[in-house]
Amino acid sequence: MTDGTTRVFTWEADARINVRNLGGEIVIEANAAGLKTLAGHLLTLAQDGTPDGAHLHLEESNGLEDGSARLVLERCDDA
Repeated sequence: MTDGTTRVFTWEADARINVRNLGGEIVIEANAAGLKTLAGHLLTLAQDGTPDGAHLHLEESNGLEDGSARLVLERCDDA
């Protein structure tokens, strides 16, 4: 919930997402369910009424594969 706006982030069954930091680039590897999950998360953040700064933290304990780099998806309307 951000500024009184609740957004629900859903996960596809069997989603696997791995984020690797290779220094000069970030690689996001995912199976089909993982890609659909990420797409859904981005569409959720893009919904009308979602405030600037709304974000979702993804890490090993929150949806990413073991050994993944942390990933933050954030809405920024000033960019």
